[in-house]
Amino acid sequence: MAAILGAFVGAAAVGGLIAAGMALPAAGAASAITNAAVDSFQSMPDDLATPVMKQRTIITDSVGTTLATYWGDEGNRIVVPLAEISPLVQNAIIAVEDSRFYEHNGIDLRGTARALATNSGAGEIQQGGSTITQQYVKQVLLNNAVTDEEKAAAVERTPQRKLREASYAIALEKQKTKEEILEGYLNIAYFGGGAHGVEIAAERYFGVRAAEVTLPQAAVLAGVVQQPGAFDPLANPEASQGRRDVVLQRMLEQGMIAQADYDAAVATPITDTLRPVETANGCPTAAAPYFCDYVLKSFLLDPAFGASPEIRQATLNNGGMIIRTTLDSATQAAADKATNDAIPPTDPSGKAVALSMVQPGTGRILALAQNRSWGIDGEGVTTYNYNVDVAHGGTQGMQAGSTMKVFTMMAALEKGISPYEQIVSPPKKTFYNFRGCDGERFPPYEVENSTKSGTFDMYSGTALSVNTYYVGLAERTPLCRMAEIAESMGVTRGNGDKLDPFPSFPLGSLEVTPLGMAGAYATIANHGRYCPSHAIASIDSYVGRAVTGTTYTKNIECSQVVSERVADTAARILVGVVENGTGRPVAFGRPLAGKTGTTDSNAAVWFDGFTPQVAASVWVGDPRGGFKYPLRNLVINGRYVEAGFGSTLAGPVFRRAMIAAHDDLPVQNFRLSNIINTPAPAAKPSRRSGNG
Repeated sequence: MAAILGAFVGAAAVGGLIAAGMALPAAGAASAITNAAVDSFQSMPDDLATPVMKQRTIITDSVGTTLATYWGDEGNRIVVPLAEISPLVQNAIIAVEDSRFYEHNGIDLRGTARALATNSGAGEIQQGGSTITQQYVKQVLLNNAVTDEEKAAAVERTPQRKLREASYAIALEKQKTKEEILEGYLNIAYFGGGAHGVEIAAERYFGVRAAEVTLPQAAVLAGVVQQPGAFDPLANPEASQGRRDVVLQRMLEQGMIAQADYDAAVATPITDTLRPVETANGCPTAAAPYFCDYVLKSFLLDPAFGASPEIRQATLNNGGMIIRTTLDSATQAAADKATNDAIPPTDPSGKAVALSMVQPGTGRILALAQNRSWGIDGEGVTTYNYNVDVAHGGTQGMQAGSTMKVFTMMAALEKGISPYEQIVSPPKKTFYNFRGCDGERFPPYEVENSTKSGTFDMYSGTALSVNTYYVGLAERTPLCRMAEIAESMGVTRGNGDKLDPFPSFPLGSLEVTPLGMAGAYATIANHGRYCPSHAIASIDSYVGRAVTGTTYTKNIECSQVVSERVADTAARILVGVVENGTGRPVAFGRPLAGKTGTTDSNAAVWFDGFTPQVAASVWVGDPRGGFKYPLRNLVINGRYVEAGFGSTLAGPVFRRAMIAAHDDLPVQNFRLSNIINTPAPAAKPSRRSGNG
């Protein structure tokens, strides 16, 4: 065995070096040695027979319409079975690259000798010395290489590499059929122009599938692989046409095409066959780029797709997935229009609008919109997603103003405070009785009203967004529980930190995100049952253009975070905001609940609300810093704004987007039969209540 293997090594080395001008052994002796080697050589790397080829991933909306494509290095590929590759392409490749493909056992010394003679006579390379199987081995080794050393070894110009390829080629042909090897080669080969694999190459140059190419187009594709740069039909059409004609001549000589077919093909100018299609990589050109980017960031952060960030990135780069998202394209388009109509991206004011929409009961993110275009330079462009947190490509968050009062409301209801209990709420008041989670007393906290003052219960105090009422209510309610409720509904700070329960908590002093707030309001609409907001619905694998099976379906675990009675009572109170309070301008003829929010000094404004079917959160502010650039005394979209409020700036955006989102939805009413109707005690408020 050792002697036979040694003889094979010598013969294979000769075969690998013949292109450099070394003498070829007698054909009969070489054939005998090769046959012996075929019988004896059995081993090769496991991943050589079944390589994982990098492919493009397709990102779709909720109904399967393509939103974007994504691929990593060498990943612009769609692997297709041989049955989906035109026989014209198959024959063209064989004719020009390896005419004895169906005769040899992986290496072809006779073909190598012929290639040497042809190239020497022509004074240039017209035929390669390696078989299709050897070329496939080389491409797979490069595809499987992980380290820089492995990548260099896969392409080094040494006798050792040629010997390794030849030995692996013989072993591979003992495990795979010729058809399997040809299929693998056509899928892994590089065809120039960023096209990896024949399916993408056909699309890139001709706008068709690999199964649909014509004879001249097939010859172009077969000609490109030898020198993808030099024979790129788009960059070098004249050289590519010359190479195409060489391929056609070889096909004619080998009886693959008739003379008439050859004559018609060579008479066709290459420019007449080109219909280039350039597919963008990633999210920047997607119809919803910020949503798309959120999807990719979500994939990379989710342990369901790999135990480490490196594994998840590798999985994404390997591709071959169809990521179906939760995006409702019509709702997204309406949200985009609402934000851009309110404040155009290049408006001289520099103000920004962000809008998140979530489906109650599922947590599906329906839309993420903002009045910006994706980009890094220029007016009205950014790569920051104002709707989400830093980890998902967003910002540190924004103060949410009075939209945070709902968490104080629910904590108070949960504690047993009647929604009808009245609290004296003067224009200005200092509060002395706040305690932290550890029981330690906070310093005195002074608050002023920006709307009304007087005596209010939970309905009127919420409808008019009375600050001293709500801080008084918070003084009687554990601050920690308010923060716990908010966090249990998906609200965190934009930097990922937990919410700090300070006395200013109900007035929205913490920086949160529109998506977090939309998810929280969706929880109220869903009777206190929280369903995590998510953008990925399922992931399928595919071969060619056909789905081969669902590999992942998002399993949403919803949880009851406050009682149904507390949530439904909160919903009824928020309905009053729209019916009788600061949210009246937002009403649009459907059952609607919501809350306005305006931060100190009009630094930012919000409107958060919901119907039974859709929840949304809208923020309007300045990305440069709201306190430095407040919503006061300025012109926005051609209109002078003395002071911006949630009802006047954020509310109209919310209203327009929600009207469109409900176009094809039936009218549903809130379930308000389970609300807390316990009246306040007839006696005057307690001393503690009076201090609130």
